Amino acid sequence: MLLTIVIFFAVLALLVLVHEWGHFIVARRFGVTVEEFGFGLPPRIIGAYKNEANAWKTIGLKAKQAPRTIWSLNWIPLGGFVKIKGEQGEAPIEADSFGSRSVWQRIAIISAGVSMNLVLAAVLLTIGLIVGSPQQLDGRSLSPLARVSGQQVIIAQVLPGSPASSADLKPGDQVTSVDGQQFTDISGLQAYMEQRAGSPTAVTVDRSGAPLTVTLTPVALQAAEGRAGIGVALVETGLVSYPWYVAWWFGIREVFQLAVSVVMGFFIIFKQLIISHQFVGDVYGPVGIATLVGQTARLGFSYLMQFTAMLSVIIAVINFLPFPALDGGRVLFLAIEGIRGKAVNARVEALIHNIGFALLMLLMLLVTFRDILRIWPA
Repeated sequence: MLLTIVIFFAVLALLVLVHEWGHFIVARRFGVTVEEFGFGLPPRIIGAYKNEANAWKTIGLKAKQAPRTIWSLNWIPLGGFVKIKGEQGEAPIEADSFGSRSVWQRIAIISAGVSMNLVLAAVLLTIGLIVGSPQQLDGRSLSPLARVSGQQVIIAQVLPGSPASSADLKPGDQVTSVDGQQFTDISGLQAYMEQRAGSPTAVTVDRSGAPLTVTLTPVALQAAEGRAGIGVALVETGLVSYPWYVAWWFGIREVFQLAVSVVMGFFIIFKQLIISHQFVGDVYGPVGIATLVGQTARLGFSYLMQFTAMLSVIIAVINFLPFPALDGGRVLFLAIEGIRGKAVNARVEALIHNIGFALLMLLMLLVTFRDILRIWPA
């Protein structure tokens, strides 16, 4: 449990700090002063800045300004933040203020966090594809340059009321052997199960690193058009790697595919909410994500890198939704300013962002409550 918490905060810190680093770099590139870059959230543990002699000088715990950027370490280990001069509408005419920059420059500064999350995902996936990234193999054509190792068959779904359900097999179990025979492809395993129809069969699976053997009898399944089986949906997986000189391209391609999948997922969720007033799929908050991070970490470092990359893409997509308080909402207001030729009333915009933030916090509380109910023992 402690290891899960540590890994979760490490992943969260990486995702948030990379996001904030994007804002920091682009703001500095356009000559905008970054007043503070914080590791973690306030209250502050310690803060320092570099003086003109390029020597570090500490600053008071409550000090908000310094001659140069304050680098602070804070008590709440939830990522970090950047404080950009003029970001909230103050000092709009000062030369080093956010508000003094053109619309497109301000859009670039705000969008840089999302861009860096996508870059991080591409880097992680590229590293994974060099050392070996877990991929689903069945029904997928791979490049001739791909190298595949560690093929295995994983249970993706268990049919209620089936022999597999009665034997307590679960999604995520890796089928290691059946009657002492090993299978690395789905077709061979399914053919063997049909031969064993009506006969007790020993199935050994790996569950979170621990072997488990159950005895069950394949039966004719209506869901499988009368073919004999134990009532599971299977996926064939393996570690896919590429030479380093092409891995970056496949990494970028996977980021694009992930982003499209996330966008389509949100579209389906919103569509079903509007049309049928039903919520489709699972939404996880911090507690649920921490649980998933722990489960993924136990599978291995490659799985953790891949999951972190997926989270980075999800954060990028969510952050760029045109919703108040999110980066996408702020970009929307800037786009309106560019079209109208003048900014939206600052008080009106601030009120809208505050309402959006309150709604997001309420949603976060509800999702966290669902997470707790999901993992709390019955």
